[in-house]
This record gives sequence, structure tokens and C-alpha cells, in this order.
Amino acid sequence: MNPLPPDTDTDLDARRRRARFRAWHRGMKEMDLLLGKYADAQVGAMDAATLTEFEALLEILDRDLFKWFTGEGPVPEDQDTALFRAICDFHGITPQ
Repeated sequence: MNPLPPDTDTDLDARRRRARFRAWHRGMKEMDLLLGKYADAQVGAMDAATLTEFEALLEILDRDLFKWFTGEGPVPEDQDTALFRAICDFHGITPQ
């Protein structure tokens, strides 16, 4: 029996479940709410590329993300992506 090729539906479903779990278990309640609620609403529809981008966002420290979402610090150019803006729009946040 051959293993499933990468990014099959089964693989994507497992990645989506992990991403949702990680979004809700950040360590900082505010970030759990921001990323977890977004994940609940959007992760199921993400394609492999967008999911990869979301997974990379989940690797960023809470304190940095929180500053960007609250406008306490500028969003680095390489992180000011369509996905980051979509999360902001989802929550009605206007980042600086």
C-alpha cells in the first residue's frame, strides 16, 4: 500500500484540526480568542497554501502578534499579508 501523496484531503483535514487546536491554545487568552475564533470560522475552507501561511502565523510569539493586532507596534512588512488583514477584518480591527 502506497502512502498518501502530500496535501491530500486527509492530510489537509489533519493539518486543519492541528491549526484550530493551536489557535485556541496559544497561552495568551486574547490571542486564543483572536486566532481561535478566526480558525473556527475559516480554517475549514483554507487551501493548502493559505493553511501553510496560517501555520506560519501561529509560530509567531503572542506578544508580537498582540502588538500588531492592537496597533501598539507596526506590523512588519513581511507579515502584513492578506491573511493577517483578513484576520483583522474578521474582528473589526484596523492595524497600523
